[in-house]
Amino acid sequence: MDGAENMTPASLRRTALVWTTLLLTLVGIIAILIAYALARAEAADFLDGQLRQIALNAGRGLPDADAPPAPDHDPEDQIAITIWKKDQIVHTTLNQVSIARPTRPGYDDVTIAGHAWRAYTANNDTWTIQVAQRETVRQEFASSAAIGVAAPILIIIPLSWLVVGWALNRTLARLDLVAQDLASKSALAAGPISLAGIPTELHPLVLGMNSLIGRLRAAVASQKQFLSDAAHELRTPLAAMQIQVDRLEHGAGAADEEIFEEKRVGLDRGVKRANALVTQLLRMARLDEPNAPVADALDVGQLLLDCVGDFAVLAERRGIDLGLHVERAAMVRGSSEELRVLLANLIENAVRYTPSGGKVDVFVQHRGGCCEVEVLDTGPGLPEGSELRIFERFFRAAPAGIEGTGLGLAIAKRIAERHSATITVENRTDGSTGVRARVVFPA
Repeated sequence: MDGAENMTPASLRRTALVWTTLLLTLVGIIAILIAYALARAEAADFLDGQLRQIALNAGRGLPDADAPPAPDHDPEDQIAITIWKKDQIVHTTLNQVSIARPTRPGYDDVTIAGHAWRAYTANNDTWTIQVAQRETVRQEFASSAAIGVAAPILIIIPLSWLVVGWALNRTLARLDLVAQDLASKSALAAGPISLAGIPTELHPLVLGMNSLIGRLRAAVASQKQFLSDAAHELRTPLAAMQIQVDRLEHGAGAADEEIFEEKRVGLDRGVKRANALVTQLLRMARLDEPNAPVADALDVGQLLLDCVGDFAVLAERRGIDLGLHVERAAMVRGSSEELRVLLANLIENAVRYTPSGGKVDVFVQHRGGCCEVEVLDTGPGLPEGSELRIFERFFRAAPAGIEGTGLGLAIAKRIAERHSATITVENRTDGSTGVRARVVFPA
């Protein structure tokens, strides 16, 4: 066994999971770094400004010009501090802005000079101190955080296309080889598709295709065997007819009408045998088609009555007692034409194989909710071991001297399968010699 066969098959699920995990880990690290950098820069600017403003406010009277400027100082980051003594403002960082003294302590949303501020107030009977900050500062923090979250997502979309696509292309590359393998196979190819390198999730698909290939191969072999058997079976009556034709040609001027009539009868028998075989072959071919039979409501008793009537003359001529016993009306669903062929084949076999003075009984009865048709004859029965091959095409278990095509029971079996019925043909076990053929239709 070569190394390719020993390779551990890839798994689409495992491959996608591994590469997606690696991709998400990479993007997660990138997201942490981006979010950290953005948050640190934003916080540094803001907190630097707060340090400067605390220093200026702590040093009462220290002018803004005496403090070193903050890098990238944003006026919106200013913290507004206002101090009231009683109702008089004694200190404010918002010059030329009218600010009403707050009436309650704690956090509050206020509007100062047309801008929204977030404020905190502390007071007692004498002093009131309010510290306020613009809402835009908080919005900037939120925007920075949103960018930090959105940036990795925007990065992961095209990156995932590349990484996961590359990983799946590598894993699925073997499928291209499978497609090429299938395209190069002929209709008679016997080898299955190799599972080497095929993703494990696709193993059931490949196994199903191998099973289909096997069934197709079996079907082709069956058709070849069928054609071979059909040609062999047709050769016999055609050869017999050719002999009769040759004899007619050589005896064209003979005056013996009796010999001429004998040749004509032999030729007529050969033509009928060939015609019967061709009819059976065409019927077998039609039954092999996958289309479902017509599902009409049919009276089995009436079908059997018609079939028994068709063979009544043959049975009478052979001295056979042919009888029909219908327990009560039995209805089934199916094709009238096909079921008539099925029942007629069973009755014809029984009549042909039963010697003169014998009996053929046909029963219709109900058992377990199912309709059952049973044909009993008093013929010689089946040879030992033939029960296993009785439904094979062109297999004949008939005694010498009884004509037949070897297709009757094969056709009956196929019709039964198309109607979800079961058919059995076996030797009788009730103490009498002969064959018991039984068809059980589903309830």
